[in-house]
Amino acid sequence: MLYYKRHAFVCTNQRKDGRKCCDGDGGGGELREYAKKCIKELGESGRGKVRINSSGCLDRCGKGPVMVVYPEGAWYSLKSKEDVEEIIREHLISGNVVSRLLLD
Repeated sequence: MLYYKRHAFVCTNQRKDGRKCCDGDGGGGELREYAKKCIKELGESGRGKVRINSSGCLDRCGKGPVMVVYPEGAWYSLKSKEDVEEIIREHLISGNVVSRLLLD
């Protein structure tokens, strides 16, 4: 049995060498914090529910900020708080992958 129903990781890696990265100018950290806040407000955080974590580099830097959701292994490109809200509502809570936000 899974500890979390869904576990999402958002890249917030900041590179010192100046290479483009998910959080460099894309707001990955801000979007992760927003996702955590939303999940908590909805009462969907904790064991058997949803967990949002930061991650190091997920190696999809040009597509960032990036979120990957398990157990499905769905990779998303996040551009706004509205994208985060849609992923929370449709995927993290209801289990439906949001096709329009998937990385190719």
